[in-house]
Amino acid sequence: MSESRVVLSFDAGTLVLEGVARERAVPAPFRWDERVLRHRAPAWAYRHVVKDFIRRQTNFSDQARAYLKFDFPTKLLVEPRPYQQQAIREWRRAERCGVIILPTGAGKSLVAQLAIELCGRSTLVVVPTIDLMNQWYDLLLSCFRAEVGLIGGGYFEIGALTITTYASAFRFMERLGNQFGLIIFDECHHLPSGIHRYAAEMSLAPFRLGLTATPERADGAERELTRLIGPVVYRRGAHELAGEYLADYSVVRINVRLGPDERAAYEHERAIFRRFLQEQGIELSTLDGWQRFVAASARSEQGRRALLAYRESKRIALGTNGKLRVLAELLQRHRRERTLIFTAENEMVYRLSEQFFIPAITHQTGVKERREWLEAFNAGEVLALATSKVLNEGINIPAASVAVVLSGSGSEREHIQRLGRILRKQPDKEAILYEVVAGETTEEHISQRRSAGAQFNDVTYERPQARLMR
Repeated sequence: MSESRVVLSFDAGTLVLEGVARERAVPAPFRWDERVLRHRAPAWAYRHVVKDFIRRQTNFSDQARAYLKFDFPTKLLVEPRPYQQQAIREWRRAERCGVIILPTGAGKSLVAQLAIELCGRSTLVVVPTIDLMNQWYDLLLSCFRAEVGLIGGGYFEIGALTITTYASAFRFMERLGNQFGLIIFDECHHLPSGIHRYAAEMSLAPFRLGLTATPERADGAERELTRLIGPVVYRRGAHELAGEYLADYSVVRINVRLGPDERAAYEHERAIFRRFLQEQGIELSTLDGWQRFVAASARSEQGRRALLAYRESKRIALGTNGKLRVLAELLQRHRRERTLIFTAENEMVYRLSEQFFIPAITHQTGVKERREWLEAFNAGEVLALATSKVLNEGINIPAASVAVVLSGSGSEREHIQRLGRILRKQPDKEAILYEVVAGETTEEHISQRRSAGAQFNDVTYERPQARLMR
């Protein structure tokens, strides 16, 4: 490919080669596009293509990249900790492409600052929520003497440093994917989800950093992070940093019994559900077991009744009155501490709010109301909040020291995120996570699945009154 000059350009989230005949050898990512009679490749392959051209001593003109070089001396608000310095060294060793896994409260944003300073290129930070976008905006303004732009939430401003959301990124990346030399994916476990991955695929950024506390996904799609960002280059868990850098913490599991009426209703509904599975020859333990059950439940009245039975048995286990009694005892015990209460369903959140006069925060809570409750919680004006999933990530509530998980999914990631909400270091802070589980129900299996990580190796098992009624 060295006999004539090759032109590399960016086109709608892809790379296009001009001046190269169809029959000539080109770097592996390229395919011939009959529509334009050009070789075309995904934009994410940019760094590999350029390295290939340089290795082959190809005479080429790079008209693809439009990002700029900057001098980004950062004004660090705190001195980087040893593990943060090691993380950025490992990322640099991996040619500045890779994923860094650190627990909530361990300072992932400081690692990002170091990466921005090291790269010195136009940078895009991609986050999952508007709240996080605003937090990053404030952080970058305070740490860098550079123009900071926002894309999303009614803004469309591009700066030397720009922050956007995953939802916005995939919409504009085909137009602006050549504008950034470094792209940082915060909470990068979101990236493999559906259209979110286009934010990485249509960007030619040669330098990439993924940040997360919990890369694992139920669908196994975290494997895509290696292609979209780079390999995992550094990982530390909460149990490794607790004490010196994160709050000391303990995990207590409390099993509660269903009441006699609840037990009878639970067993009745489970019997209906199990009988249908047996008649249909469906094994939920298989990869497609749940999908087969849902499909079968839609084909008959018996199937619809089985689906209702599943939902009702789950509702009984997750919302047993025994859990509410335990929660009342826990709130009394920790009445002077900031407490977060997590459930699996919004219905339970509102039930807790009414019964215990606790503010409820769900996806239905308005932005202004949510901000006001979180500010009141951080200020100590409100000592407890009830929520389902919306506070799992993307919030800063350093004063929270107690978490009560009344119910949740089997996701280890969700469980780690909930633990992370209470781990930010504070003077004399000892965090505690209570997991309240309905005994002799399917919730015991769910609890085992989500507690598989090393963060939950040292679990104390307590009877409801053994610890709380002293």
